Amino acid sequence: MRATPLSIDGAWLFEPATFADRRGSFTAPFQGPAFREALGFDLTVAQANQSVSARGVVRGVHYADVPPGQAKYLHVAAGAVRDVVVDLRVGSPTFGRSEAVDLDATSLRAVYLAEGLGHAFQALTDTAVVGYLCSTSYTPSAEHGIDPLDPVLALPWAEGVEPVLSDKDRAAPTLDEALAAGALPTWEACRARYAALRG
Repeated sequence: MRATPLSIDGAWLFEPATFADRRGSFTAPFQGPAFREALGFDLTVAQANQSVSARGVVRGVHYADVPPGQAKYLHVAAGAVRDVVVDLRVGSPTFGRSEAVDLDATSLRAVYLAEGLGHAFQALTDTAVVGYLCSTSYTPSAEHGIDPLDPVLALPWAEGVEPVLSDKDRAAPTLDEALAAGALPTWEACRARYAALRG
């Protein structure tokens, strides 16, 4: 498995090998030793999620309070999505920046994002099934969102695919509103969390 850091600190792309024969194929989208070698710690999995989305559906931008935060490792089991990582850590050198990676069920590439980073994706196919490994369990009071259509963020959603949002995501604050409300994680708190993970 090849691990490549993305341009936002704490976000990684993992590319597994696929073994195919006349029966079909086999792929391991998550591999503990490769993860540890790249990041220097093991991924704690407290919850596994799966979402099924119709074409155009946008989920996110979601993030959790830090501490403890919620790191995510995700891949696409069916269909394809445009996955977007957003740096929401106040004080980070890349605060407000985003990076998009297209993921699909053929390559089974995976994205890891550390605590404090925002996450969103848009389904590019009629049906897209996304599996997530999460480092902490879902805690409603600690979960937040940013408007995925915020013009300040200008996230790179697919051209010609109309975004479909939940009422909750549509009502989420903009980045500037969340910043003014003190609702975003800080770079200092996130760095302390990352240091604790590495022992």
